[in-house]
Amino acid sequence: MLNNPVLKLWYKIFNKKRYQELKYKKVLAYKVKYYKSEIYDKIVEIQRIIENKEELSFLHSGHLGDIIYSFSVIKELSKSHKCNLYVQINKPMPLTYPNHPSGKVFLDKKIVDLAMPLFRNQTFLNSANIYNGEKIDINLDLFREVPIDIRFHSIRWYSHITGTHVDMEKSFLSAKPHNSIKDKIVIVRSARYRNEYINYEFLKNTKNLLCVGLKSEFEDIKKDIHDLEFYDCKDFLEMAEIIKASKFFIGNLCFAYSLAEGLKVPRLLEASPDFPVVFPIGPKAFDFYHQNHFEKFFENLNKF
Repeated sequence: MLNNPVLKLWYKIFNKKRYQELKYKKVLAYKVKYYKSEIYDKIVEIQRIIENKEELSFLHSGHLGDIIYSFSVIKELSKSHKCNLYVQINKPMPLTYPNHPSGKVFLDKKIVDLAMPLFRNQTFLNSANIYNGEKIDINLDLFREVPIDIRFHSIRWYSHITGTHVDMEKSFLSAKPHNSIKDKIVIVRSARYRNEYINYEFLKNTKNLLCVGLKSEFEDIKKDIHDLEFYDCKDFLEMAEIIKASKFFIGNLCFAYSLAEGLKVPRLLEASPDFPVVFPIGPKAFDFYHQNHFEKFFENLNKF
């Protein structure tokens, strides 16, 4: 009915409620048609592949944190399959992400080279490599194509694609504790996905705080935390080792937090009011939207 431009204009001006109802039905009909023609057969094929193959190849183009959250499902599937990971570099992002470390692509080679030592440290992965045209069984980027609102939980993106249930209280990342940097309160606060309702000023004179993020992130949060130290990790495996050896971790929705979640170390998440797709699951793990809760949970973890 909204295909008739005259009738569409009439409803829009004189009957806005009916216009919105018809508009919703039109959008829904398009989504259903798209899902049936472009998505569902891929979901069925993934199930068939999982049921019939002993070795699985996975493709993911990022972001880095998204890859880490997919490990929960890959680790579960590795109990019955040999699992190989391929990471695609230089895939353009459809949206603009200010302050993204890889610029206009999900992942560039520099970032992936830093991540490969961490990926190859995971015993549930038979191999991890940059994608170079290899045959892929499961394209984990499919979650971006399914016509659903993805603001529910990152790990479940991959559970729903593969039909694989995981116990999200269990760790899905491995790293040994760092040899020399131990028992620090590790902080990483990226420029994206911040909660602007809170601040870190109450930590300004707290000792034993260490930032392992970007130098620009350190310089920004250093304005509030006078005694904050900085360490430039040689790669992301070393970052994971420092987080593993930490007293606890504090961060917003960023790659470093995904490491803390995967390792299941004690952690505080600065919850994003605009993109709530990550939640701390397991013991000694809290998220917060409000300043008083941030300070309370910090004291809870700091007393141990």
